[in-house]
Amino acid sequence: MSKFNRIHLVVLDSVGIGAAPDSDKFFNAGVADTDSDTLGHISETAGLTVPNMAKIGLGNIPRPVALKTVPAEDNPTGYVTKLEEVSLGKDTMTGHWEIMGLNITKPFDTFWNGFPEEILTKIEEFSGRKIIREANKPYSGTAVIDDFGPRQMETGELIVYTSADPVLQIAAHEDIIPVEELYKICEYARSITLERPALLGRIIARPYVGEPGNFTRTANRHDYAVSPFQNTVLNKLADAGVPTYAVGKINDIFNGSGITNDMGHNKSNSHGIDTLIKTLQLPEFTKGFSFTNLVDFDANFGHRRDPEGYRDCLHEFDNRLPEIIANMKEDDLLLITADHGNDPTYAGTDHTREYIPLLAYSASFTGNGLIPQGHFADISATVAENFGVDTAMIGESFLGHLK
Repeated sequence: MSKFNRIHLVVLDSVGIGAAPDSDKFFNAGVADTDSDTLGHISETAGLTVPNMAKIGLGNIPRPVALKTVPAEDNPTGYVTKLEEVSLGKDTMTGHWEIMGLNITKPFDTFWNGFPEEILTKIEEFSGRKIIREANKPYSGTAVIDDFGPRQMETGELIVYTSADPVLQIAAHEDIIPVEELYKICEYARSITLERPALLGRIIARPYVGEPGNFTRTANRHDYAVSPFQNTVLNKLADAGVPTYAVGKINDIFNGSGITNDMGHNKSNSHGIDTLIKTLQLPEFTKGFSFTNLVDFDANFGHRRDPEGYRDCLHEFDNRLPEIIANMKEDDLLLITADHGNDPTYAGTDHTREYIPLLAYSASFTGNGLIPQGHFADISATVAENFGVDTAMIGESFLGHLK
């Protein structure tokens, strides 16, 4: 018999809570991540008012220096801790795969200076189209089409770019490069990026429409991912007949592996919260696991080093947290965490190697306090124990600490 009939895991993408012990081995623009602290620095420089997360116990998580504007609660409503990453990476896929129980000892490749000529030339030869070299770097997906869409409309060249994650993205105007042609090019790009020195997590087709100054990306996006190299707790749940619901880019991150119900991509965090609430309200969802990723913190504010925007994004989530809780049942468990850091006050534009916070809340709790500090995979080990399935590679359950 499960302690909780439903568990809902919400990943606030990149919301780290202080430099990890091994942060000296990870860098941003040549600067070690040792002083990174996403939540701490936002609180310090931009001010952070998140009363609903504070009520659960966000300010009670042990830190060398308390969060400046998030007070500790004398009597929090939940349990909290911070978790350390074991795997050798600080990207989205590594973080999520480890949360679900895998230890990634060979990180994916990322391309901070753009992709090497060898890859670009192969794609050009296969497609018969040239690639715009100036776009070949980490780029915002909307900015890259604003900057190079007009040129593509004139020349038919491909827009190939990357991000902080191990991804190769190809943007193409649907009137210039038909969607089916774009998909074929992406399938080829997938085939040449399956091993080092270019082991990529995803190839993403990014079709768009419109005129210069007014481009919009369409719903014809397609991800060509790799599945986790071993079964995760998602697979073990699905195999045991426990439904799994994916909200946002979770289905892409796991290439559909272990996902029984994909609720679709998020247009924004707010839309993702709407989708999560709709999922919570599904009459057939009486038992099982939901897994949500809210990416705006990372994509819109972390990489762009915008602490005020990041703060506002956290405020937006916190304001809607009571809605999520109001749609939970008495025997539901809510877990709020992150997948890595992305300190918007730090050097460079990459993710930061940090601890992640963990907040646990259930209306059924009679106690509160601290969960022993552990590792990312403890989350999936807890989910596994609750539903009576095996853990994956790593992770220690904290289910017994939730009273």
